Amino acid sequence: MDPPPRPRPHRVAVLLLLLLASSPAARAWKKDEFRNCNQTPFCKRARTRAPHSLDAPLSLDAASLAVATDGSLTASLSHPSRLRPLLLRLSALPPHALRLQIDEDYSSNTPPHRRFQVPDVLLPDVEARTLHLPQPKTSAAGVSTFALSSDVDVVVKHDPFELTVRRAGSGAPVLSFNSHGLFDFEPLQESKQEGETWEEQFRSHTDTRPRGPQSITFDVSFYGADFVYGLPEHGSTSLALRPTRGPGAEESEPYRLFNLDVFEYLHESPFGLYGSIPFMIAHGDGPSSGFFWLNAAEMQIDVLAPGWDGASSTENGRIDTLWMAEAGVVDAFFFVGSEPKDVIKQYISVTGTPSMPQQFAVAYHQCRWNYRDEEDVAGVDSGFDEHDIPYDVLWLDIEHTDGKRYFTWDHSAFPNPEVMQGKIADKGRKMVTIVDPHIKRDSSFHLHEEATAKGYYVKDATGKDFDGWCWPGASSYPDMLNPEIREWWADKFSYENYKGSTPTLYIWNDMNEPSVFNGPEVTMPRDAVHYGDVEHRELHNAYGYYFHMATADGLLKRGEGKDRPFVLSRAFFAGSQRYGAIWTGDNSADWDHLKSSIPMVLTLGLTGMTFSVGALTGADIGGFFGNPEPDLLVRWYQVGAFYPFFRGHAHHDTKRREPWLFGERRTALMREAIHMRYSLLPYYYTLFREASVTGVPVMRPLWLEFPDDKETYNNGEAFMVGPSLLAQGIYEEGQKSVSVYLPGEELWYDLRNGSPYKGGVSHKLEVSEDSIPSFQRAGAIVPRKDRFRRSSTQMVNDPYTLVIALNSSSAAEGELYVDDGKSYDYQQGAFIHRRFVFADNKLTSMNIAPKNLGNKKFSTECVIERIIILGVSSGSKKAIVEPGNHEVDIELGPISLRSGSSSVAPTVRKPNVRVVDDWTIRIA
Repeated sequence: MDPPPRPRPHRVAVLLLLLLASSPAARAWKKDEFRNCNQTPFCKRARTRAPHSLDAPLSLDAASLAVATDGSLTASLSHPSRLRPLLLRLSALPPHALRLQIDEDYSSNTPPHRRFQVPDVLLPDVEARTLHLPQPKTSAAGVSTFALSSDVDVVVKHDPFELTVRRAGSGAPVLSFNSHGLFDFEPLQESKQEGETWEEQFRSHTDTRPRGPQSITFDVSFYGADFVYGLPEHGSTSLALRPTRGPGAEESEPYRLFNLDVFEYLHESPFGLYGSIPFMIAHGDGPSSGFFWLNAAEMQIDVLAPGWDGASSTENGRIDTLWMAEAGVVDAFFFVGSEPKDVIKQYISVTGTPSMPQQFAVAYHQCRWNYRDEEDVAGVDSGFDEHDIPYDVLWLDIEHTDGKRYFTWDHSAFPNPEVMQGKIADKGRKMVTIVDPHIKRDSSFHLHEEATAKGYYVKDATGKDFDGWCWPGASSYPDMLNPEIREWWADKFSYENYKGSTPTLYIWNDMNEPSVFNGPEVTMPRDAVHYGDVEHRELHNAYGYYFHMATADGLLKRGEGKDRPFVLSRAFFAGSQRYGAIWTGDNSADWDHLKSSIPMVLTLGLTGMTFSVGALTGADIGGFFGNPEPDLLVRWYQVGAFYPFFRGHAHHDTKRREPWLFGERRTALMREAIHMRYSLLPYYYTLFREASVTGVPVMRPLWLEFPDDKETYNNGEAFMVGPSLLAQGIYEEGQKSVSVYLPGEELWYDLRNGSPYKGGVSHKLEVSEDSIPSFQRAGAIVPRKDRFRRSSTQMVNDPYTLVIALNSSSAAEGELYVDDGKSYDYQQGAFIHRRFVFADNKLTSMNIAPKNLGNKKFSTECVIERIIILGVSSGSKKAIVEPGNHEVDIELGPISLRSGSSSVAPTVRKPNVRVVDDWTIRIA
């Protein structure tokens, strides 16, 4: 039975509310709808504290310091004025990771509630991988020291408590915790003190805060750092995090991590957006380092400018940061690495590697809110074919449902969904439908009735099913913290439960922050209650993560564990990379948003979300809101073709913008950008394999490949795709020239014509409408497929092209990874992984797949059709293929097969060696 309904607006008022909600003008960014730090009590309190000014600084009880049976170090932190002491635990993970856990000691004074510790985010084997720490050495000065590894020590100062991770040989600090004495841990209280008020007001909303203040604040310092990066998600044209406090700080607000539904967000703001990953990386002259705080409550983080504390001088190469959270515990990781990739790999070792996508997911996606009906779908599908533009996935937004009831179809617009999907699938294509977390409160809707009967909804502060407003009108939200409810949700994706779905239908999770139109800051009230009596404030940033997890598990179950899921999510948290792709949300059709998409996608990649669109990571091509000028749309396709996730999407109030609607010339330019992406799919798929093993992102900041080049440290306009390709967008209307910095000492070769450019300098290049500046690194071999088909599925048996860019030693190398593109058989060894090495005028293919992965095999008859060699003289006319000792021709050929391309590079024609075999090709 439904709980007694609360008073609701008149039906006309309800319709008006929903119409206004869907209007871009009504839902555009409105600053006063969202809290700033001064309107957020825990942030305001923390920011007013001066260094070393706390009335009750915590100290470590030396007598309590001990090595536990699991190999961790434990101790007690206390102050005479505290209601109860804190328990500290230090543990180590290889190679250089330190975990710090601090919670209240409930043994002597138990409050009605305990602090929330975020479950199911860390990999389940993290505890099993914990190293056994040695007994620390404690000095008479109250300092304990122990080795974290052979070259990293940990120093713990007792009074006041302070922790430093340092280099063992030199003693130089790398990271420190509480070196400015700002660690504050508000204790849970059993009841209010006389005259105390816990309630908080924001606009018309009241947060009852029945458990009182419970915030945590501390400072973290990074040494030997030029810049810090990370903390998605916020709009910015800067890759590095700018200072938010102190002399010269451009922003007065801290970086906010609080998942929100923000329409037309600002392209330059520390304000929080759809997802939150509390992970920061530091890089500079010293070792690279990182800090991750596993906490799903709202956070505010200050990056402090030199001199922020009033000191006359600031230690060279140190960046101080202040971390503030509304609730939770301290569960923090300190990472140290010789280079930034080491830090990323350590973060991934605790939160998980990105999932390996299906091949189709790496190709181009076409989306709109909304394609009207089956006829519209068929027209768009055929339009791509008529204009010789490949695509792989067609998406349907909320209007495809029966009255915003998810897992249903509007039977007047989509009467035969299975037939529709079948026609799309006949061309090797897929479809995606949207499934959001808000369930329509309708007694005739079976999903609502079942969730109500089982008690599966999040509760409001009074214990009733939470009732908020979203696209369907009155809505309730499944409590995804509960594993039982996640399992129930996963079952809804079966073919029996999701009528009209087929094996080629995949899923899009939107609005899962969760968005509540009539809630405070357009989200769920903080005093709503979840499974285990957990307040929403404690897990808010992870709600979308659990929803994403449950949906991905549903597709996995639907395919009986054989089919890799594809689920795009808007909200995300640490660990979301294990469940699928993300995108940067509701951007706008303007040049600033195009420019900001690059640092946004790069930041997501640094924090694990490699599959994104500007996690796939990417941004909506052309901007979700507004009507892009045709030249902007072209430029967005040209840079978006390099995003990990490549999708065009638009609001229903915008003009149609399929790529053929802007005149023949611009259609040709967008077609060329999409064709380029399809030709590079073998390279991209190989990079996704690398990401799924190591966590190193597909789209990378320049400094990830060139960590010693200071010119790259805050370059947010250019980016690497893997180790071999560099691209830089055109971000200004009517731009005539652009300066592009090419790092390193080797040459770079223009992707379009093979022209060489010197490394280590900036080049002023004339802007062409045909393409954006893009280059292949000398010393790299890039695999391609150059035959254009309707979809990536139709390219499976096509031959490969290898593009070899020789370095100053006349050498190059690269890799190719191939599997069936859809199943999990690769986990049992069913894949091909080749390394190509060119040296001494010979190209060699060798198998680098590890042995003993399993007994499944994968093979292909695909061959190498062309080998393009850049940086070699054109004198040689023949090549010898071994085994077989047969000759093949070398002729001048084009770099690409685009119309009008000139023959400029020596090309080995039709060697026809199989990619699965070992072979050598020698230039005669």
